Amino acid sequence: MKKVMIMALMLTLAAGGTVQAENGERSGDATEATRQAQRAVRDSLDFTDLQAYEDAHRGFIAPLPDMGKILDDDGRTVWTLEPYAFLAPGMTMDMPPSRIIPTDGPDTVNPSLWRQSQLVLRDGLYKVTDRIYQVRNADLSNMTIIEGDSGLIVVDPLISAETAAAALRLYRQHRPDKPVVAVVYSHSHVDHYGGALGVVSAEDAASGKVRVIAPAGFTAAAVSENGLAGPAMRRRAAFMYGSLLPPGPRGHVGAGLGLTTSKGTSALLPPNEIVNHDGQSLVIDGLTFEFQLAPDTEAPAEMHWYIPELKALSAAENCTQTMHNLYTLRGAKGRDPLRWAEALDESLRRWGDKAEVLYGMHHWPVWGRERVRTALELGRDLYRYINDQTLRLANRGLGMLEIAEELRLPPELDKPFAVRGYYGTVSHNVKGVYTYYLGWFDGNAANLHPLPRVEAARRYVEYMGGADAVVARARKDFDRGNYRWVAQVLDHVIFADPGNTEARELSADAMEQLGYQAESGPWRNFYLSAAQELRGLEPELPRRASGNVAAMLPPEEFFRNLAVRLDGERAAGKNIRFVATFTDRGESWLVDIRHSVLHADKIDLGAESSLMQLKGPGTRLYAILSGAQPLPRQENEVSVVGSPAPLHAFLALLDAAPQSFPLTLPRQASSLKK
Repeated sequence: MKKVMIMALMLTLAAGGTVQAENGERSGDATEATRQAQRAVRDSLDFTDLQAYEDAHRGFIAPLPDMGKILDDDGRTVWTLEPYAFLAPGMTMDMPPSRIIPTDGPDTVNPSLWRQSQLVLRDGLYKVTDRIYQVRNADLSNMTIIEGDSGLIVVDPLISAETAAAALRLYRQHRPDKPVVAVVYSHSHVDHYGGALGVVSAEDAASGKVRVIAPAGFTAAAVSENGLAGPAMRRRAAFMYGSLLPPGPRGHVGAGLGLTTSKGTSALLPPNEIVNHDGQSLVIDGLTFEFQLAPDTEAPAEMHWYIPELKALSAAENCTQTMHNLYTLRGAKGRDPLRWAEALDESLRRWGDKAEVLYGMHHWPVWGRERVRTALELGRDLYRYINDQTLRLANRGLGMLEIAEELRLPPELDKPFAVRGYYGTVSHNVKGVYTYYLGWFDGNAANLHPLPRVEAARRYVEYMGGADAVVARARKDFDRGNYRWVAQVLDHVIFADPGNTEARELSADAMEQLGYQAESGPWRNFYLSAAQELRGLEPELPRRASGNVAAMLPPEEFFRNLAVRLDGERAAGKNIRFVATFTDRGESWLVDIRHSVLHADKIDLGAESSLMQLKGPGTRLYAILSGAQPLPRQENEVSVVGSPAPLHAFLALLDAAPQSFPLTLPRQASSLKK
């Protein structure tokens, strides 16, 4: 009977409804504790400050057509704003979000995040200053279009070719129809290069007809960002960006940095021109770009620039209208907070007395010399404060969790909306700084070799008097509004017995309230996605159209990525050697498995002529060696010299990462659907 009731609850919530809970409140609604938390936020911030609304609307020319609906060649929707109309009550189909005035949000959304999401919702073409235009909210990021003397300079062409092409069409409907003469990538994250083929052809880039300009280290950073740990990062990114959540006041309201991510075709169009030293200047179609390299800040390869003719400065993604991530919840190498702060300080020193506008790759610009300086100073001091104070408290003996709980920003860094935690947060940035310098171990020997989570959970639950006792106590804490503790303690019950539907239901309810209270878009998305997973309601994540990122990998990077798929236990005691010859590169690589490790080295083929040889162009060999394509029996383009047995033995040792796996449940519960 209990399972039937829980299934009814889940189906009701999936349909957007509510059910009556034991305490008289409706599951799915904000509880009284959450309503109190939202009132506290409203009381603590100045919601009468409308400067950001004015800035976000300034320069508005035209909205995206059809409520932002963008289709791919197969008619599949890759972007649309229509499901987010709830963020702008009273909006009609002929009233673009850019004309919406601020409104109070529902109790199921943190008021500060609601404000940010309303601002982010504003879409369309905007004039930043003479010759600089932006298309906003056609994807997670902005696409900036700078008018050169003879053509267009496109900066950061979004995630998908479809959204980038639509953004360029919107621009051309309202501005002169000039050719694209250059593409500039500010940094090496996919939302800033993935849609390049929507604005320029690969042939024009390869021939040099269109300049494609990027910072030093760009290509290596772009291809490796989601390489070695790609499947884990992609799964966590689905939670971080709320890709599996339905839009709505109880679901997805945005990501803080932008609304959401597009679902079109991404590819890497390699640069044909590199900014390889700090202070380098380039004249691009009649405009001077003074570049500042800012590596290992928000991205491994990143750069700022100033255009003196326009008195316009961009700090890429290092200075936006939110606190950013010193550690990103999707998983990535820690970011250097000192280098980040120093990069902003250097921009301030070089151009702070010159720039009249600061425009970013997300959100909206700020205008006026003093406001530009203030924005750079706030960003600089925010990241420096978190860095310095985390280390100060660590040097006093506090651990990572204690510092995250204790550290508070001073009012001058806490109150401005432009540095509020809509994307990054003080809590998880502190943890990022701590692990960046000190790693995962806190110095307490009890934490040096803990039991694995499932085994530890079973013992915790036994010590606490059994699952029923834990759930009963957790329910009382839920009624008191202690949602963090409810989620934490029930995690032990769920890992001890993932089939305990009562614990999963109550934990999901707690996660839901934590999501409602979260000011950070990624925190909200993680909590609500976790609740969805616990309830067994998680839909399948649609596959993104494949681009050419894998094909861009040099052989050494390809083999590094392939090595993490080798099943070490199955490879034990095996010695496998063969040669892969890339005919398009004129290179031969020795593939050698020893000690359960894959080694790959470029060789002179003559030295290993007795080994089996797989020959063909890189894209085909990559597909065969990764198991994505079978070895063809007869084909001129691909050939095997010698017995294919070593290749077959090698392929049998490769492990395939699943498309999805649980994050809130133990791994062995992946097939559970309650």
